[in-house]
Amino acid sequence: MSDESGLTHACGVFACIRADGDPLEEIDVASIISLGLVSLQHRGQESAGIVTNDGKQFHQHKGMGLVNHIFQEQHIKSLPGHMGIGHTRYSTAGASELVNCQPFVVDTIHGHMAVGHNGELVNAKALRKKVLMQGTGLSTGSDSEVITQLLTATPPCGEPDGANWPGRIYQMMQLTQLSYSLVIMTQDCIYAVRDPHGNRPLCIGKLRNLNDSPELSRLGGEVIHSGYDSDCIDDSTLGWVVSSESCGFHSFGASMCREVKPGEIVELTTKGFKSMRIVSLPDPEKPMSFCIFEYVYFARPDSMFEGQMVYSVRQQCGKQLAIEAPVEAELVSTVPESATPAALGYSLHTGIPYVEVLTKNRYVGRTFIQPSNRLRKLGVARKFGPLSMNFKGKRVVLIDDSIVRGNTIGPIVKLLKQAGAKEVHIRVASPPLKHPCYMGINIPTREELIANKMSADELAKQLGADSIIYLTLEGLLTAVQSGIPSSAGKKDGHCTACLNGQYPVELDW
Repeated sequence: MSDESGLTHACGVFACIRADGDPLEEIDVASIISLGLVSLQHRGQESAGIVTNDGKQFHQHKGMGLVNHIFQEQHIKSLPGHMGIGHTRYSTAGASELVNCQPFVVDTIHGHMAVGHNGELVNAKALRKKVLMQGTGLSTGSDSEVITQLLTATPPCGEPDGANWPGRIYQMMQLTQLSYSLVIMTQDCIYAVRDPHGNRPLCIGKLRNLNDSPELSRLGGEVIHSGYDSDCIDDSTLGWVVSSESCGFHSFGASMCREVKPGEIVELTTKGFKSMRIVSLPDPEKPMSFCIFEYVYFARPDSMFEGQMVYSVRQQCGKQLAIEAPVEAELVSTVPESATPAALGYSLHTGIPYVEVLTKNRYVGRTFIQPSNRLRKLGVARKFGPLSMNFKGKRVVLIDDSIVRGNTIGPIVKLLKQAGAKEVHIRVASPPLKHPCYMGINIPTREELIANKMSADELAKQLGADSIIYLTLEGLLTAVQSGIPSSAGKKDGHCTACLNGQYPVELDW
């Protein structure tokens, strides 16, 4: 799927806290968060923000654009503290404006609180009305601000002994089932929270001493603080991070501890992290609903979900596609670059060699020069160059991970045919997209989705392809669920609403 598909993720969240065991303050929290947000840049490119806490006050910096442009050296230096949270955003609810940039910071009876949110509330309209009816004003159109304001309310049990943040979070979770993964920073700690459906991802990592080998660190040393998760506290621990994805952990010296469980509230302090509460679904027999498109397209290939690497799942999708939709051809290739693992899986199963047929100009999308009408018509030809000697006179199997509007794949087929391909057979490593998402993915309306307008055969004819076959939903579920270890929980808990229209909850519009 190309960047022009119109299919985008809502955002990514990140948090970092320095451990008591880092007396030399080797961990620069703001720098770690900045690197973490860069590793999550694929989840949102409109805006980003960081808020840090030095024990006395919160410090923040936000801006529009890419992380590396927003956070220069002088900005990092202006963000002192031993803990902090960050956010990179693509708007779903709320306009693309600076006022909607996260994390949101508010003052409460217990001091400042900052909130970063990944997802989209399915009952945001009703909750927004509830907050306004309570006399609380809202300054943005973001559902994330609604969550922030809900967290300022005192829980029904009261707070006779001081702040009861888990109680406040639990109260918020009772009001909305999905979709959210949250990082919440208070005066004293950070909370990592995932909705009971587990719709959006969230994981915890350990920052280790770089003088210790990862292998020794994973074995664990002496547990230095009892009562906390002992698997990720040892004498090499310098701090902890929370992230939407585990990708990039290696870039700032972190290793994966575990995922936040669906419905779990995890508290992180300078002493470690521990589970405070797990909020169950109203129907205990109902499985979790982790977004299956995290595997198909959105997550970085090196991320880990449910005990398996995303890259491996995408390769399994290609293998399953080869089983369901074989074709006689001389080579297998891909639309660069997200479908490459699936193309390799298809190639390995069929024995048809994988060969590159396109080279990508990475700078086309970054130019500030507006193309003329002639250049605009050339479109894909400006972005991709055909490696014609690799496929001239041959039958090509072209693997794509998904087709949204069909705006990009058609010109690519035309480009390959003009450059000498004998046949071009498209194989799509996911089922056809037919339904919009209301849980944090910006999927176009039903009317815009090409799969609702024509059959695969009709689409092939329109695009000039010799054939198009999608992976079946059953095949996708097999590819995703076959590699999940039994220790990771239920294997039937994936949201496929954008594919079959079966939403995890009744939509409240």
